[in-house]
Amino acid sequence: MSSQKSSSVPTGDITPIQQMIASCSGAIITSLFVTPLDVVKIRLQAQKIPFPKGKCFVYCNGLMDHICVCENGNSKAWYKTPGHFTGTLDAFIKIIRMEGIRSLWSGLPPTLVMAVPATVIYFTSYDQLCASLKLRMGDHSVYAPLLAGAIARVGSVTVISPLELIRTKMQSEKQSYRELSAVIRSALHNEGWRSMWRGWGPTLLRDVPFSAMYWFNYEKGKAWLCQYYNYTHPTFAITFTAGALSGSFASIVTLPFDVAKTKRQVELGELQTMKCEYQNSVSTQVSSSTYNVMKRIVAENGVSGLFAGFMPRLIKVAPACAIMISTYEFGKEFFRKYNQQKQSVTRLQPNT
Repeated sequence: MSSQKSSSVPTGDITPIQQMIASCSGAIITSLFVTPLDVVKIRLQAQKIPFPKGKCFVYCNGLMDHICVCENGNSKAWYKTPGHFTGTLDAFIKIIRMEGIRSLWSGLPPTLVMAVPATVIYFTSYDQLCASLKLRMGDHSVYAPLLAGAIARVGSVTVISPLELIRTKMQSEKQSYRELSAVIRSALHNEGWRSMWRGWGPTLLRDVPFSAMYWFNYEKGKAWLCQYYNYTHPTFAITFTAGALSGSFASIVTLPFDVAKTKRQVELGELQTMKCEYQNSVSTQVSSSTYNVMKRIVAENGVSGLFAGFMPRLIKVAPACAIMISTYEFGKEFFRKYNQQKQSVTRLQPNT
């Protein structure tokens, strides 16, 4: 902890627009750091089990998931199988050597299209809700982050879920973004409004508990670290550490729901692709609920099946949470100081 101690807690408020800019910057920086990990992971997966046409897989940069549809085994550069990799480090070296370092970020565009708006909505809503709830909850304000995190996640998932489904349809039907309105009208006409939020339930089962635990533990951990090191305001290192620890804990607890949610999400994407392939003759209704999916996983793979992907998720989520929250807090601190300086200059100016 080499940062100098702050003499006072900043009092300057920041506007919602400034919060959005801070969260947007955090989402972009997090994606830049974490995307190469998932690009390598998908290359390794494709090498072991080649992706056939119509097969779906989940691409996640630590901030959110994306369903990707395979046109064929080698149609997209960031999940093709160009060679044989013996492990993660070997994959990094060979991809850089054969395709250039830029290929490690070849999955960045689909990440930014969805992750940035979702993160902006989520973090800005959380800050606004948390500040409001702390004023209203009085002696119970310590639980405000838990409630605000849960509500903010419900809002962001609700807004983004239709966009995710539309993007999956566009991908499977090979349509451009210019045809987005036609895709929306087609989905509404054929399946109704509720179809736009298919997969919303299992996503909430994973993301809402994660967010509630994450923000509660983050705020508690940040306060404890400030007290332990005798800081009046959290430093970058404190927010980074608190974010990594709280993200790790929340990801472990919610892992069974993540496994079930991923399985359902992949099934939905594949059914959507089948529907396109067979000219709308295949029903897109999924009979299995999240509970039934979890029962099926336990029956096929045992209880340990609910914790599949433990280490990859932990390795990805912990740094993503740490980078995102510390960058976001740094951005907010920057705007606080900017606003304070602006107010000071305004007060020093003589009245005309």
